[in-house]
Amino acid sequence: MSIDRTAALSELRAAVGNALSTDPTELDAARSDKSGHRSAAAPLAIVHATSIADVQSTLRIASAHRLPVVPRGAGTGLAGGAMAGGDRLVLSTARMTRIHEIDTVDQVAVVEPGVVVADLDAAARREGLFYAPDPASRAWATIGGTIATGAGGLMCVKYGVTREAVLGVDVVLADGTLMRLGHRTVKGVTGLDLVGLMVGSEGTLGVVVGATVRLLPVPLGSTVTIGAELPSVVAAGTAAAAIMASGVRPAALEIIDPLALRRIHTYLGLPAPAESTTHLLVQTDGPQALADADAALAHIRAAGGTGETSTDDASAERLLTIRRSFHAAMEAHGTVLIEDVAVPRRRLPDMFAAIERISREYGVEIPTVAHAGDGNLHPNFVYVGDTVPPEVWQAAHAVFREALTLGGTLTGEHGVGVLKKMHLREELGEPQLALQRRIKAAFDPLGIMNPDAVF
Repeated sequence: MSIDRTAALSELRAAVGNALSTDPTELDAARSDKSGHRSAAAPLAIVHATSIADVQSTLRIASAHRLPVVPRGAGTGLAGGAMAGGDRLVLSTARMTRIHEIDTVDQVAVVEPGVVVADLDAAARREGLFYAPDPASRAWATIGGTIATGAGGLMCVKYGVTREAVLGVDVVLADGTLMRLGHRTVKGVTGLDLVGLMVGSEGTLGVVVGATVRLLPVPLGSTVTIGAELPSVVAAGTAAAAIMASGVRPAALEIIDPLALRRIHTYLGLPAPAESTTHLLVQTDGPQALADADAALAHIRAAGGTGETSTDDASAERLLTIRRSFHAAMEAHGTVLIEDVAVPRRRLPDMFAAIERISREYGVEIPTVAHAGDGNLHPNFVYVGDTVPPEVWQAAHAVFREALTLGGTLTGEHGVGVLKKMHLREELGEPQLALQRRIKAAFDPLGIMNPDAVF
């Protein structure tokens, strides 16, 4: 069925008024996200929804005209999931920014999808609580976007990823139906877990228009940070695995490999580290923070590393800034293909060794950082131009295959988006992929929801 663009836009304008935009600058911006990639053509229009009614009207009209819809938040995704191409309608929830409630008894927040992660966390901390998911883009990423991708972050090793923080979601389906899924109670097992299904669905099943999320008490006691140097990335992986095996549960456990560390130091104007130096960031908190930090430091030294503990907030922030500057530092060198594999923690040293081998084999530099506490690595491929060179794709495919061989996954937190959909069958197998497609069809029988992503 062909799309009557004029009729669709006319009906949208009547329904949502000035929330509909065809501004060329805005349309061009919606062609890309933070993955470094762009769609071949600009979308048809953007609806800047400010209410659930806007979202419902938009999807009803889109369904009537079979107009493909790409849900979008702040556009900070790293897998191309919010990139919109020609004849696509972008449905942005970035202007739905109200925090409706922070409940200190039930320790939940009720928010709209455009609330920025850092803003929710700051509001919760004023009440003695905090929001645990901590993506590197937390200062810009929205709650709706992080739910759509199932985002993780630095602090997830101890406090959990987005999936574990979401108790309930309000979702508008492709036909405009509003569904309230989940609950605001800590426990609740009525029916199938449709909330868990929505988290990480990347806009292929519906549009999140509200969320009830779990908050946690701010930890008591000290926060201790260790900035350690190890002689190799494999040694750092060994130290990280030993820390987790010891029973210490750090709040953050991050590895920055030598190439990534040099580029970050250049980007931040810091002195250049030694050629093979690998950085290991450890942060502990709570009443056991000092004892846990001492135990972690012992494992670092056993792996041949050096490091010192600090309880100074300014020092901790400087160390966290080094890690959070990774993506910006890579972008300063060119276009970035960002990968997101995860392996069992015990296989972390093996995965780092494999990345080094793949780098040599294909002649491609692969600066890598890792959320070492949960086995989630981000190998990056930096190149010049708009087209990924063949040797970069070959190296990336080799990284994917190695992760699967080690019992891992293609994506730990960024999602499948556009960039990884070609590899779904390798991990899931045809029967499960077919099942997932049938589930999508149950939510979106016309196939208009983010049709270029995932499936």
